[in-house]
Amino acid sequence: MSWQERISAALDQRRAADALRVRAVVDNGAGRFLTRDNRRYCNFSSNDYLGLSRHPAIVRAWQQGAERYGVGSGGSGHVSGYTTAHQQLEEQLADWLGYPRALLFISGFAANQAVITALTDKEDKIVADRLSHASLLEAADLSAARLRRFHHNDVSHLQTLLATPCAGQQLVVTEGIFSMDGDGAPLGAIAEAARQQQAWLMVDDAHGIGVTGEQGRGSIAVHNVKPDLLIVTFGKGVGVSGAAVLCSEPVADYLLQFARHLIYSTSMPPAQAAALQASLAIIRSDEGDARRQRLGEHIRRFRRGTGEFSGALGESDSAIQPLIVGENARALALAQRLREEGIWVTAMRPPTVPPGTARLRLTLTAAHEAQDIDRLLEVLYAAGQ
Repeated sequence: MSWQERISAALDQRRAADALRVRAVVDNGAGRFLTRDNRRYCNFSSNDYLGLSRHPAIVRAWQQGAERYGVGSGGSGHVSGYTTAHQQLEEQLADWLGYPRALLFISGFAANQAVITALTDKEDKIVADRLSHASLLEAADLSAARLRRFHHNDVSHLQTLLATPCAGQQLVVTEGIFSMDGDGAPLGAIAEAARQQQAWLMVDDAHGIGVTGEQGRGSIAVHNVKPDLLIVTFGKGVGVSGAAVLCSEPVADYLLQFARHLIYSTSMPPAQAAALQASLAIIRSDEGDARRQRLGEHIRRFRRGTGEFSGALGESDSAIQPLIVGENARALALAQRLREEGIWVTAMRPPTVPPGTARLRLTLTAAHEAQDIDRLLEVLYAAGQ
């Protein structure tokens, strides 16, 4: 089979399964409204959970950072790309989340891949929740370590896999809040299971940081745990982009030597680091508390209003509310129906989610108004009928 034949066959297979991914060009994709082709939609697909992406103070901090540092970093942090803005942000993150060190990465995907690749070798075992993010499972699968997956949020199964003899070290991997189902991991029980087997725990809290817990400290604050490795990303609740790894002093020094995604990638623009500092200040303030409270009210309003179709929703009490419809074609048709009514949602299909669980991934934000939630429910009921 030639290169072109292989590519064409793979695309044809996706089309036949109604699973072909297509990007929609929009004028803006974050905030309460999304604009495409001069039409405005109420946006229920954004991960900007606290509505911070357009916050005037954060925008102004980025502009001022660009005026001071320029629009690029000029290189990796090991060459010339580690500025005072990066250093200040790392120190603030470490202080906020209670870790000795924080290391910045250009994305959460890069951070997850870097940590797993750098830390593990062929004698080690990675035990990951089967619904962990693709960046985690792909890194574990491609690493030298042996990957075992435990049933979603099943601590008993995790304990069984950890009890299996391992010549090296064991790393437990999970998310704080799962990106497709919106449910949270039982981090307390998982941390205890890891501790009993002297395994390290790595938690990706991309969808919890900034949004849950005291001062927005995320899932670790909700469950009162401190994983050995905490990954936080800034493209969701924080409203910007990028990521950080929170860890001990020795681990940070080790990653600076061996994490190739960190060593060989251009660091984030210092202006972005300045914007992240401004976002962090808001998240930790009374305004941050008010935004989290507002988001919580929207979530409760939506859950109360689901009524007869509540059985199609998961057990999520987060900003992510998945409406499971099963078949790919049905999910696509329902998403299109909602867009015709001025509501922007996205149909999630395999391989992003397990076969037979195609869904509308509805995301609520603090930028929404109560009438937006009511309108979403009204259109969902009409579309369901």
